[in-house]
Amino acid sequence: MDNDDDINIYGATSFAGLRTFANLPFVDCFSDEHAEGHKYDIAVFGASHDTTTTGRPGARFGPPAIRSGSQRKSPGEWSVYTGRNPLQDWATVVDCGDARLTWLDNTASLKLLDKAHTVISGRPAANSSVSTTPRILTLGGDHTTTLSALRSTYQRWGPVSVIHFDSHIDTWDPSVLGGGISDYAGLNHGTFLHIAHEEHLILNTSIHAGIRAPLIRRKGDLRNDVRCGFEIVTARDLDKLGAHGVISKLKERVGDSRVYISVDIDVLDPAFAPATGTAEPGGWSTREFLTILDGLEGLSVVGADVVEVAPAYDNNGETTVLAAAEIAYSLIDLMVLKPVQ
Repeated sequence: MDNDDDINIYGATSFAGLRTFANLPFVDCFSDEHAEGHKYDIAVFGASHDTTTTGRPGARFGPPAIRSGSQRKSPGEWSVYTGRNPLQDWATVVDCGDARLTWLDNTASLKLLDKAHTVISGRPAANSSVSTTPRILTLGGDHTTTLSALRSTYQRWGPVSVIHFDSHIDTWDPSVLGGGISDYAGLNHGTFLHIAHEEHLILNTSIHAGIRAPLIRRKGDLRNDVRCGFEIVTARDLDKLGAHGVISKLKERVGDSRVYISVDIDVLDPAFAPATGTAEPGGWSTREFLTILDGLEGLSVVGADVVEVAPAYDNNGETTVLAAAEIAYSLIDLMVLKPVQ
């Protein structure tokens, strides 16, 4: 047998070892002992919760699926469009795994998620000379999980403008979507932005983009949406404004405020992202959306998420999880590009 001493079986490949987002190092961010020795500036973690959805369930399996879609990403690659590599910059980016949630009680699950966000964002940053507070990219999970992220963001950064990419407005009054049955039923993936406004977590300079789903009340829903601090860019506005026009409207709306970006994968057309609970025809293509995201460079993004990925409904080519992974990577790039003190 030939001498094999020079063969390195520990060399990095995209599909070997434990699966993390974009092959990032894993840090148990919930363990004081482990996190103390592995500080980070941006944390990716999963929120495997889907029991507050009004459509098809399955988004609890979104985080591992998005990680699977990201396996082709390498810490050594550079964007052909921007020339950037967010994983080879000032920020230490890690994967914290998933929050320990329960699927048996929504209230208990969201309290656990609130605590997980508080713990992860409350640790000292690795590069404190650039930014003292770690930022979080959450992989969902249904869209209700964004409420926990906004609560955590408020604790660290104060109220934020929300750029909400979605086919639905998600500012429905709980008495309308939830039926007024109980507070328990009223908190769901279509009401969380209404509740975030009621809790004073968000500014009146927020904006939806990609909206196309029907309203429940023809005028009442829009009046409530304005009251919650939102303007709307519809999916078809892209046809009139072009990508640069949409980018301009988003940037003009949020100004120089601190920004949270929330991406419901159903902002994409079902042709590109079928694996979601409440798909709506007539959405944006993956390329169009990634162009818009890249155009948001320079914003002070203090947190972000990609949610509503339900992999059971994906196709053989797994186009949904591939798109979700690319979107998540672009969100990390935006956070690295603009440090926020």
